[in-house]
Amino acid sequence: MTSQTELQPAPERLQVTTLQPQSRATLADVGRLAGVSSKTVSRVVLDSGNVSKDTRDKVLAAARSLRFRPNHLARNLRHGSVTNTVAFIIGDLTNPFYFLVAAGIERELARHGLMMILAATDDDPASEERVVQNLLDQRVRALLMVPIAADQGYLEGERQLGTPVVCIDRPARNLIADSVVLGSFEATAEAVRGLIRAGHRRIAFVCSPAALYTHQERLRGYRQALREAGVLDSSPWERLENPGGPTAEESVRDLLAMSEPPTAIIAGNNHASLGVVRALGNHFDRLAFIGFDDFELADALGISVIAYDPAELGRRAAQLVIARLNDLIGPPQQIEIATHLIHRGSGELLVPRDQ
Repeated sequence: MTSQTELQPAPERLQVTTLQPQSRATLADVGRLAGVSSKTVSRVVLDSGNVSKDTRDKVLAAARSLRFRPNHLARNLRHGSVTNTVAFIIGDLTNPFYFLVAAGIERELARHGLMMILAATDDDPASEERVVQNLLDQRVRALLMVPIAADQGYLEGERQLGTPVVCIDRPARNLIADSVVLGSFEATAEAVRGLIRAGHRRIAFVCSPAALYTHQERLRGYRQALREAGVLDSSPWERLENPGGPTAEESVRDLLAMSEPPTAIIAGNNHASLGVVRALGNHFDRLAFIGFDDFELADALGISVIAYDPAELGRRAAQLVIARLNDLIGPPQQIEIATHLIHRGSGELLVPRDQ
């Protein structure tokens, strides 16, 4: 009996040819093709010296034909000068906050003919100086950084040599540097005051890592507002996590299991807010909730947040760098970016009647 299914011939295997990488063209290669000396090619590439239009055209045509790219970095190193790049050193690459800040930086720098390169410390204090030194070895013109180490004093000598340093989200320690920060203290205090007006007294605060300047400022605002309301000890509802400890989600589950659980919660950053969301699941009516930093789907979930414009944070930091490149003299500046509370429902919940 003949099968109804016809067998298809096996496809022929593709023959893959591995190409050996070609060496890049040099000044001498371009000169030979154009019929001029390497020195003449150098003058054309660097747009210096008297070169006739005919010779310039021949050199540029030869350079295009050979895909020649001048090594500006090597030239800068020889002459002790710097590049047109500004480094932005961030923490955790998975945090969308940094990319929104970077967008503001990049747009502002581009207006002034500067480029941004990005490097990350992975929020590891021990890696900050190594990352910074690697960038300085590449002769970046300035540093924009989100400090994570306890001390940035190692940069003071570089600053005195003329490399501007601007810190973002938190000020430097033991370093004279400009900074752009958020009004974290007052924003958190005002959010807690709103919860107090809604009848809440057992208000939790969850954040990680606890030692960061921004989180300490938010904790300070949280405690201040509670003290104003007569709540002098908020420690039972504080969960200030550190790397390697419980996650924000685990902390919230622990809070909810208390004999007297909180009726409201403040999340100190976007990562902590996501932990709150996971711990609560679909039961957002269990307690009032306000997060610091807006985050994706917060509007769809009806989560109230303390918000600001991260791109504006980056734009103002880039403006400080540009100002310092033009004038290194003067006392350090600290710019504070305004925040605002977005009411979406979760932060306006009243205390349950049985509490």
